[in-house]
Amino acid sequence: MAAKILIADDEPNIVTMIRRYAEREGYAVTGVSDGRAAIEACRRETFDVIILDVMMPDTDGFTACRKIREFTETPVIMLSARGTEYDKLHGFEVGVDDYVTKPFSPLELMARIKVAVKRGTPQDPAKKADTLTVGGIVIDAPGMTVTVDGEKLDLTAKEYALLHYLVQNQGIVVSREQILQAVWGYDDTVVDRTVDWQIKLLRGKLGAYRDSIRTVRGVGYKFEA
Repeated sequence: MAAKILIADDEPNIVTMIRRYAEREGYAVTGVSDGRAAIEACRRETFDVIILDVMMPDTDGFTACRKIREFTETPVIMLSARGTEYDKLHGFEVGVDDYVTKPFSPLELMARIKVAVKRGTPQDPAKKADTLTVGGIVIDAPGMTVTVDGEKLDLTAKEYALLHYLVQNQGIVVSREQILQAVWGYDDTVVDRTVDWQIKLLRGKLGAYRDSIRTVRGVGYKFEA
């Protein structure tokens, strides 16, 4: 069965272009023109990847993503003409898995879609390991939850997978390229600041343990409780 993609963008030419490339790759494509329609489409049927534009009439992409995250963890790729750090951070906060700035290469977008489809849901990397306990941090893999000093954290799927990967490699310096491969499934040809933004958000939620994620200049990150 062909993987199903939902595209929500109020620019018909963008939807047409993505549809053309996606169908050429064998994907089944559904296109809508606003965020509200995207939410309704996701309630009616299951998709393998959701592509949302930020600036849409009625309901913007960030709001649509937040609503969609209430009932599904389907990978979301956000499209935006605005590539500021604030916009990307906000996107990750509401549950976006990937962020592509307009204008974009259709071939790169197809590569990102292919990775998202292959990996299934964002939680897959962390489902393989047992529960981990480091200091006051407890990662319950079967339950997909994290508690810090007994308090449950409100993490997005990507933040969970990122923390799980770092804790699994406690004491080891991991590069941004390794993190992208393990958590996002991308190789080093698409390295950008995605990892740094997600690390920043994750640190903000770890409270007293925020400094457990240490920056190793010029290399990457290391988790040390």
